[in-house]
Parts: sequence; structure tokens; C-alpha cells
Amino acid sequence: MTATTSEPQSELPGRIMAREMAEQPAVLRRILEEGAPGIRQVAQEIAARNPRFVLLTARGTSDNAALYAKYLLEIRLGLPCGLTSMSTTTAYGARPDLTDVLVVTVSQSGGSPDLVASTRAAREAGAITLAVTNNPDSPLAGVSEYHIDIMAGPEKALPATKTYTASLLALYLFVEGLRGGDGASAKTLPDLAERLLARQDEVRALASRYRFAERMVITSRGYGYPTAKEAALKLMETSYIPALSYSGADLLHGPLAMVDNVSPVIAVVTDGKGGEALQPVLDRLRGRGADLVVIGPADQVEQASAGFVLPTEGIAEELQPVLEIIPLQLLAYEVTIARGQDPDAPRALAKVTETR
Repeated sequence: MTATTSEPQSELPGRIMAREMAEQPAVLRRILEEGAPGIRQVAQEIAARNPRFVLLTARGTSDNAALYAKYLLEIRLGLPCGLTSMSTTTAYGARPDLTDVLVVTVSQSGGSPDLVASTRAAREAGAITLAVTNNPDSPLAGVSEYHIDIMAGPEKALPATKTYTASLLALYLFVEGLRGGDGASAKTLPDLAERLLARQDEVRALASRYRFAERMVITSRGYGYPTAKEAALKLMETSYIPALSYSGADLLHGPLAMVDNVSPVIAVVTDGKGGEALQPVLDRLRGRGADLVVIGPADQVEQASAGFVLPTEGIAEELQPVLEIIPLQLLAYEVTIARGQDPDAPRALAKVTETR
């Protein structure tokens, strides 16, 4: 049942997720003001060891942050990257030679046994190991040679929000540090995040439009693709709506056939090369009469059925994912509330998922 205003604040559904989403500007500022020097130091030490390629290890929301890092590392540094399959190590016992390979493990809690085991095995196999977590005292941080604290503070709602954007910013600063940059272009993010959160009424209107959706498709390309995957995860775990995420290129290879004028398609359009690459997909979706929702620049939103305009002017394409996800977090929250459910406590989920 949806909470009424007469209920105590402590009883309102979604209060924890709402509070943690609202903390994101402060978290981003904390990373920039307090965390950046330590991140830069770690990056400099690793850069001096000249890793030959990078493996990224993560699960769930952190896996989407790791995918963002893959785009950064390959585009900004030209370093080949792969996303690991942990079962090759934890279930099959494979021990590849990882000499001079950088293994980055991203985890909010740093407590999942398979992440710890695969990172330990990677270090034993000669890898340079880096943990990116919200818990410097975690088992994962303990088995890794290097650690970056994303400084998000305790996160109690089951859907991860502030730890996701904190991970993105920490990974961006790390990659900038590897290439000798100072990450100064990220300094506007906290203020912009604050402005986005203040527009919750716009998102609530979208939520009322889609509260009865039976399925959603979310698509993007380039730096926006991790955002599409994370948005789909947020919608599924909070509202239980099946949300399918596809690269725009993959959407054209078969899944486009399921698109109709009933189920909404959310397109995350970055202002840059990724958005340009998505244009043929948007044209095909409009041609099929899709109920197209665009998260992106004003000119793209104007051509859609509905949308949310992002402040992208002057923001580098590689930084836009930190902002893109915020209205989609709000959308997941508002849709869930509108459906009479509690986004703080999705059924069958635990904050630390102990996969092995």
C-alpha cells in the first residue's frame, strides 16, 4: 500500500533510497575534494608498472561501473580491456598467466567470496591488483595490492545509487591519473547532480505515464551503454518490471522485432560520438512507432514521445554517465512507489550477494 502523508516519516516506503539518492552531490564533492589525491597517487604507482592490458572484475551494479571503466581505458588510454568470468577461476580452477596485467575489481561491499577468491588468485598469478570499494576494511581490499575508497558512506537501501555514481567518478579519476591528468573537468558534476535531483517532479510525471508498463527496453551506445544496463537493473530490482538493456547496435540484430507502440523504449543519448552512433537506431525506433523516451540533449528529447533533458553543454562525453543515471534512478524509484511497492527492500535480495 502506498504511504500517506499522515504516516511517520520513518514508515514511508523508499525513504532510505530517496535519502541516498539525495546524498550523491555531497559524495561527488567528497571524492573530488578529499579522495582525488589518493586516487591520483594509486594511478601514478600503477602507471609506473606499465600494465600490458586490463581485466575488470565485478558483479551487478559494480559490473556496470566496470563496463564504464572499460570504455574509459580503451578510448582514453588505448589499453585493451576485458570483463572477467570469475567462474573460470573459482569453479574451474583455471590459473592463467597474469604477469603485468592490471586486474581491477569493483565492489560496493568488497565482501563477495567469488570476488575475493578471484582477486587473490589473480595476484598469485602475477597480476597488479586494484580493489575499488566502499569499504577499505573489506576482505577484497585486504587481498588486493592497491585500493581506492569511493567514499560514499554507508548505503542501506538494497538498490545501489550513490555507490554507483561514486564508483564512476572514482574510476574516471583513476583513468585520468593513469594518463597524467588531474580530472579537473569533473569539478562541475556535484552542482549539476544537485540540479538534476531538484527536477524530481518531471521524473514523477514520466513514472505516472509508465507505471503500468509490462516491459521496457533501454538502449544506448558508447559511454551511455553502461547507463542503459544500470537503469534496467534498477527498474527490475525495484519495480519488478522486465527491463531489457541492449547496445543500439545489438538492438538492430533481432530484438528490434519485439518493439511496438505499447512498451516504452528508453534511449540514453550521450552528447558525443556515442549519441551520433545511436541516431540510426533512433530513426528505426521512430519508424516503428515506438513509445520513445530520450534521456539526453534537448534536441533529441524534442524528437521523442517523452524525455528528460540533460545539461550536457560543456560536459565531456566520458563524464555524462555520472549525470545520465540520476533521472533513471529517480524513475525506478517513482515507478516503484506508483506501483505501491517499497524500493528500499526488493523481494529476495540481500545487500551483500555471496556468490562463489
